[in-house]
Amino acid sequence: MVDTITAHELAELMSSQGVDVVDVRETNEWAGGHIAGSRVVPLDTLRADPDAVLSHDSTIVFVCAKGARSLTAAKLAERFGYAKIYNLDGGTAAWARSGLGLTSEAVAA
Repeated sequence: MVDTITAHELAELMSSQGVDVVDVRETNEWAGGHIAGSRVVPLDTLRADPDAVLSHDSTIVFVCAKGARSLTAAKLAERFGYAKIYNLDGGTAAWARSGLGLTSEAVAA
C-alpha cells in the first residue's frame, strides 16, 4: 500500500532516519528547484527498470511537482515488491508552500 506523507512529515523523517527521496520529474525540472538531499530519477527511467535505480532495503519517498507523477511511481514500486514507499502529498509545490525551501543547481550540458 502506498502511504501519503506531508511535507512536514517528510522533513521530520529525513532528519530522524535514512530515507531515499526520489524526485521523478525530468532533470531540468529538478535542477530548477528540488528538496535538498533528493535525487532525480525521471519517471520514464524508473518505468524502464525500477530495480536498477531503487533499493528494496530503503524507505523511499517519491516526489514530483504536485504529486501525480510521484503517485504513479509509488504504485509502480509497489507492484515491483517495494514495501516502505510513500508519496509526497502536493509534491515540491506543497514543500515550498510549507516554508521548507527548495534548492537548485545547474545541470551540466
